[in-house]
Amino acid sequence: MDDKFYNLDMAVWALGINHTTAPLDLRGRFAFAIDQVAPTLHALRTNLASSSQPPEAALLSTCNRTEIYLAAEQAAMDATIDWLARSGGVSPAELRSHAYTLEDGRVARHAFRVASGLDSMVLGEAQILGQLKDAVRVADEAGTLGSTLNQLFQRSFAVAKEVRTATEIGAHSISMSAAAVRLAGQLFEDFTRLRVLFVGAGEMIELAATHFAAKNPKSITIANRTLERGEKLASRFGGQVLRLADLPSRLHEFDVVVSSTASQLPIIGLGAVERALKQRKRRPIFMVDLAVPRDIEPEVKALEDVYLYTVDDLAHVVQTGQAHRQAAVAQAEAIVDAGVQNFLHWLDQRRAVPMIRQLHAQADEWREAELARARKLLARGDDVEVVLDALSRGLTQKMLHGALAELRAGDEVTRQRAMGAIEHFFLRKEG
Repeated sequence: MDDKFYNLDMAVWALGINHTTAPLDLRGRFAFAIDQVAPTLHALRTNLASSSQPPEAALLSTCNRTEIYLAAEQAAMDATIDWLARSGGVSPAELRSHAYTLEDGRVARHAFRVASGLDSMVLGEAQILGQLKDAVRVADEAGTLGSTLNQLFQRSFAVAKEVRTATEIGAHSISMSAAAVRLAGQLFEDFTRLRVLFVGAGEMIELAATHFAAKNPKSITIANRTLERGEKLASRFGGQVLRLADLPSRLHEFDVVVSSTASQLPIIGLGAVERALKQRKRRPIFMVDLAVPRDIEPEVKALEDVYLYTVDDLAHVVQTGQAHRQAAVAQAEAIVDAGVQNFLHWLDQRRAVPMIRQLHAQADEWREAELARARKLLARGDDVEVVLDALSRGLTQKMLHGALAELRAGDEVTRQRAMGAIEHFFLRKEG
């Protein structure tokens, strides 16, 4: 399918990094907590603002991807890359080497595939759709979501819904949490003897706790900065709550540690894990770091008796069963293709809006001029039929003046082009 936007007045472009293009630590430099998104969008728009309006902008940031979507009269990809690179403290060249840049129709296809779970580490997973909706809501509340991006994202939600309804794309998907449980089962034979600690209380931890709780571990504990939120989640699973400040001194109590917080720095360090292992007399600890940036220092992975997995380490596990989904993927891609074509058609139609307005304005100007002349003639007592005839002739002469002038032009190419247009617009037979 042709992805070109024709010659549109509104350019759409996107810049992103994800689990397939950038390592975890680089993704961590560009991870934005939900409360950081609005100020980040405002800073970006201020930086890219030209002499006209600042661009429309939206920002999607998850553990697997960070993507910026923009729309304006002219694309500004290089400036977008430069700004994002500075915000992450890396050179534009380094960011560019790990980023994907999309313009025009490719932006729509990418957004639709992301919303549908086709671009996820877990093929067909549903969580990304909720994350994308949150990103759109924040951009809307921040006042950075214009009509073009709003149309793009609303259509992406519709495409995702159709993909979920019409295909089995998610039927065989293995979530990150399910993959973590599977790996833990390879290390520990009896889940009922395990003490499990969850660090954080967000959506990812809630999902992980649900999967682990289904295996009936000996105990579940939630450690969170906000005790109230931790208590609310712990109560769902009959668990206990731990103050985050007490985590280093009590780490040795747990066989499984799953962490996913919005912290910009690691909260479980190498020293704390080393001390925990000594107190455990070298009994192994299974650790899962679902956070981007990391919650657990990467050096922990090198310790004996520690089995540490990051979101990237889980990639090969969640790909299991991908062969069973190929038919569903083909169906989903066809739905995405149709959605992209519809979006491009909508954009193409928007091109005509300024000309439609001009035509209406010109026609109103002619109409007002002829009406004013007719009123003067009527006021001095001229015959009504004569006045109406003059009004209609005046309007038709104004409407046909441009077309007749083109037909009388000396240039043969101009005349032929005019004849074709006039035949199409003025001499069509009514059906």
